[in-house]
Amino acid sequence: MGPDGVPSQSVPWRKVLWEGQPFPDNYVDQRFLEELRRNEGIRQYRYWAVVKEAGFVGQQLSCVAVFITLWLYMEQGLLAPETLLWTSLMSALLGYGLYQALTSQTKSCSENRTHLADSQSAALFLSFTFGFSPVLKTLTESVSTDTVYAMSALMLLAHLVSFPYAHPSPPGSLSLNAALFASVCLASRLPGTLHTFAMLTCALLVFALWPCLLQRLRENAPGQFTGVCAGVCVGGVGGLGSQSLGGAVLLSLALVSVTLICPLLLVRLQRHKDNIHGPWDEAEIQEDLSRFLH
Repeated sequence: MGPDGVPSQSVPWRKVLWEGQPFPDNYVDQRFLEELRRNEGIRQYRYWAVVKEAGFVGQQLSCVAVFITLWLYMEQGLLAPETLLWTSLMSALLGYGLYQALTSQTKSCSENRTHLADSQSAALFLSFTFGFSPVLKTLTESVSTDTVYAMSALMLLAHLVSFPYAHPSPPGSLSLNAALFASVCLASRLPGTLHTFAMLTCALLVFALWPCLLQRLRENAPGQFTGVCAGVCVGGVGGLGSQSLGGAVLLSLALVSVTLICPLLLVRLQRHKDNIHGPWDEAEIQEDLSRFLH
């Protein structure tokens, strides 16, 4: 026996558990760390690439700001519901044409929907929304205004948190339902039924259709995607600034933090990552065991 109760090197240590060995249970030899591997499979990020991807988060914040701005204008009587409806209709037609043009570039076989099917879906939604607008207008009459505003803010926050930024087409059910719930709450506080219908139509355009178009831009036109995100952010700050200077400042700080500061922190902290891998990891069965599943 050697010092500290460790057997002499004449008896080789083997890394096995099914046979007895004259070694302590916690004994390892000098070869144990030869299989040490650090930061295996770690992805190295580039700052501007991360900023570009973070632009999707920033533009989604700005989309919420644009929607709130439109609602404030309608509540104050500065924006007619007819104007918002026609603007939403023209924007939807232009966006649909651009989406179809980008789809034809990909030549994907998974795009099986026809123009007729899309038109029928849009007509069905508009008909139901217009028919239920009087009901939605009076839906929250028994609820205090402060409670409605609090629920709307909470649902918009849930929309931003649960939004599938990596694959936003189609939007996630949780994020979309939260945004539409907030839209119904806010629309119920507008003066008339047509205001409610126009606000809900705008909500569908902003929260459901716009992310699909933006995802297609990100896939097929990366340069234009960056410009569109920057334009949406500018529009969100400008629109909110026309109603509240403090809100515009807060939105600007949030956009700078999300799109510039957070990517910088991610890239700088990446160099301090130290993941170790070795023989102490969980065993992985490499053999194909599918034959035992039949």
